[in-house]
Amino acid sequence: MTVWDDLVGQERVSEVLTAAARDADALVTAAAADRPPPETSKMTHAWLFTGPPGAGRNQAARAFAAALQCVSPDRALGGAPGCGFCDGCHTALVGTHADVNSVAAVGAEILVKDMRDTVRKSYTAPATGRWQIILVEDAERLNEKSANAVLKAVEEPAPRTVWLLCAPSVEDVLPTIRSRCRHLNLTTPSVQAVADMLVRREGIEPEVAASAARATQGHVDRARRLATDPAARARRAAVLKLPLRLDEIGACLKAAQELVDAAAEDAKQLAEETDGKETEELKAALGAAEGGRLPRGTAGVMKDLEDMQKRRRTRTQRDSLDVALTDLTGFYRDVLALQLGSRVAIANGDAEEALERLARAGSPEGTLRRIEAIAACRDALDRNVAPLLAVEAMTMALRAG
Repeated sequence: MTVWDDLVGQERVSEVLTAAARDADALVTAAAADRPPPETSKMTHAWLFTGPPGAGRNQAARAFAAALQCVSPDRALGGAPGCGFCDGCHTALVGTHADVNSVAAVGAEILVKDMRDTVRKSYTAPATGRWQIILVEDAERLNEKSANAVLKAVEEPAPRTVWLLCAPSVEDVLPTIRSRCRHLNLTTPSVQAVADMLVRREGIEPEVAASAARATQGHVDRARRLATDPAARARRAAVLKLPLRLDEIGACLKAAQELVDAAAEDAKQLAEETDGKETEELKAALGAAEGGRLPRGTAGVMKDLEDMQKRRRTRTQRDSLDVALTDLTGFYRDVLALQLGSRVAIANGDAEEALERLARAGSPEGTLRRIEAIAACRDALDRNVAPLLAVEAMTMALRAG
């Protein structure tokens, strides 16, 4: 197993990153021997990974971070960096390496206060590894102030620091930042490639793997969750039944409430798993005895944690809603394909009866309007419209056609 094994259908990207990691080794070796660096190198201090959801942007960046931190003895014998087994690879992949720092949006944006410590860290020498690596998982969510902080660090990087930025497209990143990065674009892997990965890596039955890969249209993370989590399959089945229920206004409002409640429940479950642990760990770090009062002057720190947890719950709810909206879009795409007599493979084969029923009952124009209504709901959620209002407007539009 190498660090590239989870990059499904991204062979070209793996080759580029492997070559860069080899040249990075040469740079480190030259610096340690006080020799001049090689005249040409495929390694650079800033990288931008783009691609559609599910293509594996973050996985590619983290795999590259692992290859840069690889300490396998085989490298000295000409082996490729990124063995996947050494301490450097393992800790970088699981997120515990001291010199691999990741930043992700907790709420709708990455705030400048969330970036300050990371930017400061980027100017320090590696503590134990070969490079100081900063991984920004949601670079498109940098606001103006946090983006400017990143820009300054990328413009004037420390000698052994590497920035890895991930975003859906280059247009989502500040032009002055992306112009200083080497760009790698990942593509959506094929359904067959995702199905093969689920069988090989997760031990999923071939039929279940093929169904999950087809339903998610090559989205690796969602396919893995759908194949391994019965609750995720149940939620998706409920979403695919929704179009058949929208025959009355009351049914539209009820369906909207159910979608929002299901997303809120997802957020609540995540909060129960993480919030309590984070709170107790922070209290212990501040010196509070178990069950005792916090030391004087620490209330502000606890308030910051509570604000962060609240922002995370809001984002989790909206991410869960977005998954449901993606499933609905795929459903109506299949309806449109049937109405137009397209030979495109149906993604939701397990709902074929409902698809055919709606295809016969409506027109392609009506189906397109319904797809547009789902897109409008997503835009409303991005603008921080109250989730229930946005979803109710969508279900009413789905009913009207």
